[in-house]
Order: sequence, then C-alpha cells, then structure tokens
Amino acid sequence: MKKSVLVVDDTTFIRKVMREIVEENGFEVVDEATNGIEALDMYQQYKPDLVIMDITMPHMDGFEAIEKIREMDQHAKVIMCSVLGAKEAVTRCMKAGALDFIVKPIKKERVVAAIAKVFG
Repeated sequence: MKKSVLVVDDTTFIRKVMREIVEENGFEVVDEATNGIEALDMYQQYKPDLVIMDITMPHMDGFEAIEKIREMDQHAKVIMCSVLGAKEAVTRCMKAGALDFIVKPIKKERVVAAIAKVFG
C-alpha cells in the first residue's frame, strides 16, 4: 500500500509542485490544504502517513498547526517547509516535532531526501 501524504501550503503553485514530486516518487497525495485549519480537519479525516506543511499561511500558521496535529497524534510525521530558512524557524519547527525542514524554493532532490529520511 502506498504511503499517504497531505500537502499544506497557501500557494497553489507550491502545492502542485509538491504533489508532482510526491507522486513521482510512489506516494499518494490524499489531499491539499491551504491553511492550518484545513490541515487539522484533513489530518483527522485521512490520518496520512506524512504531512508536508508550509509555515506562513493565513488563518493558522504552520507552527500552530504542527503543535495541534501532534496533540492529536504524537506519532504524526511532519516535514515543514518555508522561505524562512532562519535558524530560529527551523529550531522552532524541530522542537514542535517536525522531522525535517525544507527551505523554499522547492528543490526536488531535497524533498525526496526529506521523505526518504522520514520513511527511512
């Protein structure tokens, strides 16, 4: 059975690119969310094997969303991504339970490596 992935980003283009990379590598994208609130609803609905999530989004950012997802499921696997490559942002994500951090612009090899790291 294919591993399932939820893609969360407020930018349509980024979601499209991420979906293509994920699916090209044999995983199934169960859905796409545009903000943290949608991500929480979709996480409960699909219980995906992995969430790839942006930090900067309207309504609820990735920092708050990862904390709430991890409250729902302490074993949730989350990779965060953002143009915010600042050390503080990366550290905050890792402390919240992210397993990896991808700096935008999205590089296919980096996404593939992050997913491989999670599913090892």
